[in-house]
Amino acid sequence: MRRILTLCVGNICRSPIAQALLARELPGHEISSAGLSALIGQAADLQAQDVARRHGLDLSEHRAQQITAPLCLQHDLVLVMEQAHKEWLENQHPHVRGKVFRLGQLGDFDIADPYRQDAEAFEAAYAAIARGVSDWAPRIRKLS
Repeated sequence: MRRILTLCVGNICRSPIAQALLARELPGHEISSAGLSALIGQAADLQAQDVARRHGLDLSEHRAQQITAPLCLQHDLVLVMEQAHKEWLENQHPHVRGKVFRLGQLGDFDIADPYRQDAEAFEAAYAAIARGVSDWAPRIRKLS
């Protein structure tokens, strides 16, 4: 399990943060991110960049991309932010069933979208993403 994709809606807030955290925790793995309705080519949201920077991550090079069937096929594991994302992805791309899970799956939680909200919402999203990454990283290492 070397290729992991993180997924949210716009690919400018949650999934870039998850991508950066997973990349830090899993060196040698290929970590990417995408969006269900990506703001294609957009940089990460400024508040997402700020919260990431405060936690030692750099999102300055991130550019949003749209989820596609080939992108799904290229990855061994797809980690989404909400149950609704999982359902949408599996309906649109049935071939991904069995490799799509919520980032909060192991703790049974969704990660709320902080887009267009205050800094507190971004910090809460970061904390939830970090919790999900800390749950998943040891399992991914064992399967790699």
